[in-house]
Amino acid sequence: MQLIQETADLSAYLAADEVIDHGHPRVRETAARLARDVADSYEYARAAFEFVRDTISHSQDVGDPRVTWRASDVLEQGTGICYAKAHALAALLRAEDIPTALCYQKFDVVHGLVAVRFHGAWHRQDPRGNKPGVDARFSLDGERLAFATDPDAGELDHPVLYAAAHPAVVSALKAATDRVHLMRTLPTAL
Repeated sequence: MQLIQETADLSAYLAADEVIDHGHPRVRETAARLARDVADSYEYARAAFEFVRDTISHSQDVGDPRVTWRASDVLEQGTGICYAKAHALAALLRAEDIPTALCYQKFDVVHGLVAVRFHGAWHRQDPRGNKPGVDARFSLDGERLAFATDPDAGELDHPVLYAAAHPAVVSALKAATDRVHLMRTLPTAL
């Protein structure tokens, strides 16, 4: 699949906003801690990915009722669904000047992930968290996402690389009173 940048301006994929708030002290502190133990930006990206995948619980998997959407809140509360975890990873990567896009897959509902830019190319990564039947890994040598789409079943990979979280995603997250409510109102299309 050919990934398509929403904008040609790479600085847009480093920007902070209300959702990807990488200037927040909690994001900066976490990024600095992760960066201390690595030799280069590639190792940092892997460490940040594994941190979000393995230490931020996927709220649906663990039955956590809280809904998080802002990267700093995801890191503080330690929970979120796929979108929130993607927001946290994007903030951690952008905090260390790694261009990061938000991207999506369409199943019954829209699934959120990120793409990182290394060696002049974008590489999709899925930090949603592993569980039986899901084995997502950080990779620049072919995708190791949580889920593969089945076009025959109407599933698809959205090719657009967004500089900011999609408004439909942000609206659903902000409007949800709890995770159960959110699961009933997840976007089914972008």
